[in-house]
Amino acid sequence: MLKRICCLSLVLLMASLACAAPPKPAKAPKPPKKYPETTDPAEARKDPDFAIQGEYIGYGTLQGQSGQVGAQVIALGGGNFKAALYQGGLPGAGWKRGQKKLELSGQRKDKEVVLAAAGIEAAIDVQGLRLGSADGKTKAALRRAERESPTLGQKPPQGAIVLFDGKGPEHFPENHGVSPERNLIAGATSEPLPERYHLHLEFRLSYMPTALGQARSNSGVYIGDCYEIQVLDSFGLEGRNNECGGFYSIKEPEVNMCLPPLAWQTYDIDFSGPKYDAAGKKVANARITVLHNGVPIHEKMELPKDTPGRKKEGPGARPIHLQGHGCHVQFRNIWLVPKP
Repeated sequence: MLKRICCLSLVLLMASLACAAPPKPAKAPKPPKKYPETTDPAEARKDPDFAIQGEYIGYGTLQGQSGQVGAQVIALGGGNFKAALYQGGLPGAGWKRGQKKLELSGQRKDKEVVLAAAGIEAAIDVQGLRLGSADGKTKAALRRAERESPTLGQKPPQGAIVLFDGKGPEHFPENHGVSPERNLIAGATSEPLPERYHLHLEFRLSYMPTALGQARSNSGVYIGDCYEIQVLDSFGLEGRNNECGGFYSIKEPEVNMCLPPLAWQTYDIDFSGPKYDAAGKKVANARITVLHNGVPIHEKMELPKDTPGRKKEGPGARPIHLQGHGCHVQFRNIWLVPKP
């Protein structure tokens, strides 16, 4: 009898398994969305929005306060724009965190771009940017500005180690190649470097008007292959720790000095690596000072930990890594001076 019951149970189990619906296959993860990316300024100039995006500066009255007024106009693709207005001048040149900042948005209309918000309207054309409001408390005329880092094109001093000067990426044994303009393409790791140095490098963000957030010309400079200072098209944004000039997850820059895409920019970095005792225990954090386009954004800051994405922090000679992250940010004029 027991044998018959066991056989019957086995038959019923097999029948239930046969009738059960087959498991659904797991969904494959969606690949990251690709956005149009332009690395050639001549190609970018074919887009009429490219001529409008950028910085503007002038004098006037912004919400009842008179003085210098700055504007950063961001292209979003298809004739759409947003802009930030700054009372006191442009970031790093008069305006500081905490001072008045207004945001406008709008579109291209015929031969000009019209932006508006909070009763203020801006019109932009080849002559510049004009601000006005119905109550008369805002009125200003701004001209286009083309700011350039004071250290752009700086030549390496005597005793410097030239890591990349356009001739070849031999000091970056891991690399994604060199552009036709002889710039180093993002996605490169250098040879091991000294533990203390002054580093100069120049980078150029791609023009990606339809991309937003971390998809917009994303790269980064990993000092010691473990501390990332972000490289990103965050022109006109708040300047957070995951935007250009920020140390990801550690600290935002003192001011967002990001210039418009396809403008050459500079990082000038003084770095001292962490210290360890004989047992391998860290006894002092790494320290870093960073100038972005000649303006201090981090001064003698301690780096208490590594940032996500690369290696763990540690002692000894370590490389720098120029993160690719799927975008084609370009670098040039990379050199360092070892420090005692």
